[in-house]
Amino acid sequence: MQLEINVIDAFTNTVFKGNSAAVIITDSWLSADLMQSIAMENNLSETAFLVPGESNEKTNYYIRWFSPITEIAFCGHATLASAFVLFNKNPTLKTIKLSAKAIGALTIVQTSIGKIQMDFPNTKPEKIASIPDSLLAGLSIAPIEVYRNSQAYFVIYNTESDVLNVIRDNEVLKQLAPLDVVVTCQSQSENLKSYDFISRYFWPANGGDEDPVTGSIHTGLAPFWAERLGKNELIAYQASSRGGILECIVEGDRVIISGNAVQYLTGFITV
Repeated sequence: MQLEINVIDAFTNTVFKGNSAAVIITDSWLSADLMQSIAMENNLSETAFLVPGESNEKTNYYIRWFSPITEIAFCGHATLASAFVLFNKNPTLKTIKLSAKAIGALTIVQTSIGKIQMDFPNTKPEKIASIPDSLLAGLSIAPIEVYRNSQAYFVIYNTESDVLNVIRDNEVLKQLAPLDVVVTCQSQSENLKSYDFISRYFWPANGGDEDPVTGSIHTGLAPFWAERLGKNELIAYQASSRGGILECIVEGDRVIISGNAVQYLTGFITV
């Protein structure tokens, strides 16, 4: 069996930047074991699998996301990559809906300048009083504060230097499973003055080492920083080696995350 595969660099307009995701569209679901094997073979942060909705329209699809390790409940950059592929296949479309078990229906819009806007649930984290020992031992720099939502622990630092230079022990951080770890601070330096906040994301239990750009975690980061900075429109930079830019708008119980994407590869796999 041959399957078309597209690899898209998301949250960037430059190839080799942002976060890569593979997108595979089929008429019906492949087995979970096969999807996991394909994701493992691709060895990207995520491989997204899509099938048409019941109406079989080109505007409605179901979506599932797999890291090389496990199925993921919610992935932002692979959603952006999937929307990019669907809009390219159907140039007259401006709006599509993707449905996922964990988060329901997502409305995605392509703007007149090609930017893709995704409407996600607000997952603002809550402050925790007791910091897990594995979190303290797994990071070389102690947190100022720690928050948590259903996806990750949010480690707050005072300086960009802490975010950029923190060293993690993946084996220790794995003990926090199923939660991952995001480190973040307000942008301060001249080099990063275009952004409101920066972050890095570590997910040894669910995906590997460091995720280059993580759309899903910004549904928690954006409302956190919106409250702290007193503004609902923010620009974020995920400071991985590849880097990525996310535009965020907090609207009540929703977070609109926008970004660019660029095609890296299209081809076929044989399974």
